[in-house]
Order: sequence, then structure tokens, then C-alpha cells
Amino acid sequence: MSDHAYAQIRYELSDHVLVVTLDRPGRRNAFTPVMADELVDAFARADADDDVRAVVLTGAGDHFCAGADLQGGESAFDSSGRPSTEDLAGRVSLAVYRSLKPVIVAFEGVAVGVGITMALPADLRIASTHSRFGFVFVRRGIVLEGAAGWFLPRLVGVGKALEWNVTGRLVEADEALTAGLLTELCEPGEVLPRAMEIAREIAENAAPVAVALTRRLIWSGLGQAHPMDAHQVDSAVLAERGASPDAREGVTSFLEKRPAEFPDRVSTDLPPTGGWWEEREYQEPDAST
Repeated sequence: MSDHAYAQIRYELSDHVLVVTLDRPGRRNAFTPVMADELVDAFARADADDDVRAVVLTGAGDHFCAGADLQGGESAFDSSGRPSTEDLAGRVSLAVYRSLKPVIVAFEGVAVGVGITMALPADLRIASTHSRFGFVFVRRGIVLEGAAGWFLPRLVGVGKALEWNVTGRLVEADEALTAGLLTELCEPGEVLPRAMEIAREIAENAAPVAVALTRRLIWSGLGQAHPMDAHQVDSAVLAERGASPDAREGVTSFLEKRPAEFPDRVSTDLPPTGGWWEEREYQEPDAST
């Protein structure tokens, strides 16, 4: 068991599965600048650690995240003289997006504002049948954040993304599942165990480098102009991986009817992308935009 000390999140690694827990249950895990910094650090740490093969993101207590902490009163969203909460939310969302490890979000209770936008770039989102979600920004006099305007329509379509955001209403779990925001529903109390089950399946059976590349191929494909572009990229990556020790082990283990022991590691064996994946450093938003 590996447990790194943070102030507002928990970082617990066991059997190749990392559980990152938002840990302010007394405030329904409300989002703060400290939490943002710690989440970004946790995902960077996970990327650099070959012992991490899957990440589960969840919340302590009865709720995932009630959004930004509004204890600052009417100035809670005023970014004068400091990075705004929305900017911090974007840093977290982009950390999840560029993660080299698959990310599974386990929701109990509510997830509103940044509590849902930070989860949009994850691979799977599993929720309780009692969970509710809210893109409540217009009801606070602000607009959506965390690059949600890019991620959300790709998950649920433009029409549903607009309806949820211009009304700011709470969305029930069954509607979120039908729309594609969620991948699965569980009964209350069963969400984290289910997320852990899937994470362990990935950790035990999937080649880490192949997972990292697959994640990038799918996201990059959304920006390609023609299927031929995707074909060219897929073919180049497949050729590189087809000659790898991982591919040889994958075939051999199948023929020998035994679990695979993939030798390649993300830290040392992730191949160059040849330009099809744009790795961009985080940039502060331009205040004049």
C-alpha cells in the first residue's frame, strides 16, 4: 500500500490501482485552490509511476463534489489578483485529459459545477442511482468551466449540453446515463466497489503502454478532419506496437493460455507520437479573450 500525504485529497495505491479521494466530507468535498493543486500533482505523480495502471477518482462521505467552495461569499468567483476557480478547474480537467493511465470516476451523491466538469475527460463515469449532476453556472452568474464546452458536447451532444447549461437544472442519474454522461449506474454503496472491479480488470489484463496510446488515439481522433487521417495514425501506431515486446507477450500468453506479463513501461517505452498527439503545456487564460 502506498499513501502520499495531501491536505484535501487522499492518494492510496494498492495492487496497481490508485484511488484518489476528494477529502473534505464536511464540506461535501467542495473544490478549493488547494484541492486543485493537489489533484494536478496526484495525476502527474500517477503518470510517472509505472506501478499505477488505473486511477479511480472518488469523494469521501456521501457526495462526490458540491462544486466550488463558496465560503468566500460574493467574491468567490472574482479572479482579481489571483487565479480564478474556473482556471483551476481547467487545470484539473486537462490533467485528467492528458493522463497516461485510464481514469474511472465513482460518483456518490451530488456532483455539480467543477464536481462534474473535472470528470468529463475520464474514461468511465459510474454513479449511484441516487446521484444528481448540475452544470449550475448560469445560476451563479458565471459560465461553464474546466473546458466543459469542449468535452461535454462530445459526450452527450450539442443539444443536451446546451439544455443542461442554459437551464442550470439538476440532472437525475437515469437521465445522465441515457444521455451518455455516465457509463453505468449502481445502487448506493456499490459504486466504488464496481469502479475498483473495473480498475483491477484493467490493471491485471491490459498492456499499460497500449492503454496510454489508445487513450490518446481516441481523443486525437475527435479533432481529425477525415477517417483517412485516423487510419494513417492508427496504422503507424499499430506497426510500432506490433513489433514490440508487449505484442509478442500478448500473443504468446494467449497461445500458452496464461495471464500476460507485459514488459513495456509507460515511463520508458511510450513511443514518439510523430505529431499526431499535440502535447501542450498548460497556459493561463488570456484575460482579454
